[in-house]
Amino acid sequence: MRTPVFIVLFLAISLASWAQEIKTNADKYFYGYAYSDAIKEYQKDMQKGIPLSNYQFLNLADSYFKTSDYSNASKLYLEVYRKDTIMSNNRFNNMLQSLAKTSEPERVKAFMKSKGASLSSELMENANFNYELLEAPEIDNANFKIITLPINSPQADFGPSFYKDKLLFSSSRKAKSKKVYGPSGESYMDIYVGRIGNSGKVYNPNRFDGIPKSPYHKATPFYSSEQRTLFYILSNEEDGELTFDDKGKNSLAIGLVPQNGTSRFVLKDLSTSFYYPFYDAGSDRLYFAANFPDGYGGTDLYYVHTNNMQVMSEPINLGPRINTPGNEIAPFFHEGSLYFSSDIFYGKGGMDVYKANLQSDDSYSTPVNLGTGINSKADDFGFIVKNDQDLGYIGYFSSNRKGGIGNDDVYGFTISRTPGLKTLLFKGQVTNSKSGEGISGASVQLYDKEGSILKEIFTRADGNYQLEVPWRDEVTLRVYKSRHSMFSSFYQGTALDAVQKSPLNIEIAAVSEVVEEKEGQTVLRLDDFVFERGKSNIDAVISAQLDKVVAAVGQFPQIRLRIENHTDSRGSTSSNKRISQTRVNGIKAYLLKKGVPAENISSVIGYGEERILNSCKNGVYCLDFLHDQNARTQFVVLNYEDLNQ
Repeated sequence: MRTPVFIVLFLAISLASWAQEIKTNADKYFYGYAYSDAIKEYQKDMQKGIPLSNYQFLNLADSYFKTSDYSNASKLYLEVYRKDTIMSNNRFNNMLQSLAKTSEPERVKAFMKSKGASLSSELMENANFNYELLEAPEIDNANFKIITLPINSPQADFGPSFYKDKLLFSSSRKAKSKKVYGPSGESYMDIYVGRIGNSGKVYNPNRFDGIPKSPYHKATPFYSSEQRTLFYILSNEEDGELTFDDKGKNSLAIGLVPQNGTSRFVLKDLSTSFYYPFYDAGSDRLYFAANFPDGYGGTDLYYVHTNNMQVMSEPINLGPRINTPGNEIAPFFHEGSLYFSSDIFYGKGGMDVYKANLQSDDSYSTPVNLGTGINSKADDFGFIVKNDQDLGYIGYFSSNRKGGIGNDDVYGFTISRTPGLKTLLFKGQVTNSKSGEGISGASVQLYDKEGSILKEIFTRADGNYQLEVPWRDEVTLRVYKSRHSMFSSFYQGTALDAVQKSPLNIEIAAVSEVVEEKEGQTVLRLDDFVFERGKSNIDAVISAQLDKVVAAVGQFPQIRLRIENHTDSRGSTSSNKRISQTRVNGIKAYLLKKGVPAENISSVIGYGEERILNSCKNGVYCLDFLHDQNARTQFVVLNYEDLNQ
């Protein structure tokens, strides 16, 4: 794997900043990015019997990693990891990347499992999901097509950005006014512009003159059409000279140039580099990548709140669902999704493009690898996309894959649907059917058409849930919590497509809300109803209550019922017994016709006048309303204790 030129260019650190760590010539080569020479010198030191510190062993491991010798890199990383605690999160990612490139993925998964307690739950979930996604057959390529662009040079070209009807990009191609940047051996970066043709190809690249001139880095632009303002990164400099912090470090800042306005710095810190600005006019947020020391890995994604493009907050980390022990760069939002690049170990290559959906609570769904085409075994980054009336979607990205012209090249692409591997996403809220309040800790399970469970998650404190798996044509979603009803629904075809487009909110009932105690028994809670005297036909009033029974069985599929009917004492005992039994038989037939399984009805009993509730027995005069108290139908829940566990 070739190290992306943008990483070397953007490090921009003078050797003076590492003076306290440079002890040998090998260290000098390492911190000067001469990794092959560093390997030779470290090996010479070991042959001479000069002991290496664990920090130097990690430098040597990094040098092997940067020169694609993953076998030696993984051995050294593992050796230091087992005997010391000095390994950074970013080097931990390098270790797992090395293991992934030199052994079966199962070894990396086994290592993750053994260290699961020390890794974040988000990292484990992201890894497991993307492993499964990349191992599954890709559904279709949605007419995906790569466009080779004539704007690339033998040097580094990357960081595309839409600019009106043109494309901006960064390049280190030689120019008379640009100095040579030592670590890369190429010119300092500059911004170029080209014209986008009808096919998506880009023509006539020229240096962009919409920003102030500088002999140092200017790169990764982003143009906000709403604000008519260009954001970009640039070297920290004053009066034409680079500026350094007290450790001798020069870093990169974010500047802006409003239309017909004066350029200025937006984010500047001599000890911190900022990369890849993206301004979201809807939220007034400026997103970027940065290497703050308290991040999750190398570079992380952050945002700041702005007002009239003035920074109004401290940088806010996008959190462990997005940021990892690797490097995350190049944030780009489109149609409610965040696209970004990461070199986390579970990708297809060095750096891959991922997509995560922005949720209503400002959180993100599991980042999804965009798959073959956009991503390769090389480094793929700087992804942008927009809608196209004729092609569906058109976009651009950077890559150092084989077959290119330079170190990093800009590629175009067209695709007929939203980019990314196709997944199933169920999200929404589980609420109490009576109170409407969210239910926490409910199990949300997804099953395939063979009945095997694909994934299980639990609702959050507010009842919200989100569950995502690789695409299936047929699935069943079930939601359950103890002492509550069960929701179960089968999806395929248009119903499956529809549920992807909007939240699926689910109501479940607490068992205590559908039952009550009567006559020393637990029965379904229904409105009282009576049959017309001497008759057993089911009228509209009765059927409305029986439909509630059907619904209760649907909610509690494991429920077992005994159906009881009682008459008053008017009429003969034998006729009352007979009509009572006829009624429960009719009720059972109605329920079966409505889809209630026969196993849910344990028995039906017509008691007639055997269980009179008051004194209105044979020979006793009573008013009609007192007789009506004895005429009743009950659905006795025989396994209430099981339902209430």
